[in-house]
Amino acid sequence: MHPISTSNGRRYEARPDESLLDAAMRHGVILDYSCRTGRCGTCKGRVIAGDTISTHDELGLSAAERRQGYILTCVRQACGPVELEVDDLGDIVLPEVKTLPCRIQTLERLSQDVVRVVLRLPPTSGLDALPGQYIDVIGAEGLRRSYSIANAPRADKQIELHIREVPDGVMSHYWFQRAKVNDLLRLHGPLGTFFLRDQAGKDLVLLATGTGIAPVKAILEGLVRLADEVQPRSITIYWGGRHRDDLYWQAPDFPRLRFVPVLSRADDAWHGARGHVQNVLLGDKPDLPSTLVYACGSDAMIHSAQSQLRAAGLPERQFHSDAFVCSAAT
Repeated sequence: MHPISTSNGRRYEARPDESLLDAAMRHGVILDYSCRTGRCGTCKGRVIAGDTISTHDELGLSAAERRQGYILTCVRQACGPVELEVDDLGDIVLPEVKTLPCRIQTLERLSQDVVRVVLRLPPTSGLDALPGQYIDVIGAEGLRRSYSIANAPRADKQIELHIREVPDGVMSHYWFQRAKVNDLLRLHGPLGTFFLRDQAGKDLVLLATGTGIAPVKAILEGLVRLADEVQPRSITIYWGGRHRDDLYWQAPDFPRLRFVPVLSRADDAWHGARGHVQNVLLGDKPDLPSTLVYACGSDAMIHSAQSQLRAAGLPERQFHSDAFVCSAAT
């Protein structure tokens, strides 16, 4: 076992064959994470002392970050004692991760390339998820893909997913060609750390592209249930697509909520915001020190938003993200 210490005083032990992230979670030290494959960059930390080895390519790191000693804890193993500069989520307790059977309750096309799938669990089972988290859906022959949960926990225990078609994707072929009501699948979750925290009194900004609106929808539904004293001061959603037909969802009537749909390839009939969501946000000149940003969608949008917002003055710990990265195997 290798001793691991963090810059804020947390200590845990890692086995030689497990990632720094998995070891931390096993000991109740909750680090930010999302994809767990080294591609989104959410679990980034910096090695202050010690040696680590990567088990996968760290595609979520820039060349500059690598030179500065940053690693991705989801794909790094300790070679001995390691000291990390990495933030943890303090005393937050994540819901129990489970593997459960489920069946398709409904299938509905939301747009040409997006399908809404509702899964039902056995009557005696339930999944406690924080709004914004995701699950892995496990299909035939163990095929596994990750999808954000598009609803806050509900009394009937059903789980809503928004699934975009991936050209030549094996799982996409199932969802768009072969899936039918009552099909038996399995799910594993909830996973990820994309959920609200420290939002009280802040200007909450939710950035989304494509089906990245799914966890935003879940977060909004969860906000309805929160007490007034922990509500944000304001809520703004920027949701981006290429064409009008990509915007398949309409924000509900919610106090303090402003909804800004954005199109990057709009035609002349579009009278709304144009361009990319992060640029529209910056063009609105937000009060960045009091702004809390949650971004979900394409990896390119998230990296651009994070870079531009931090350069403009957004405090580093006030940006949270969940990047949608395609599976390494389609």
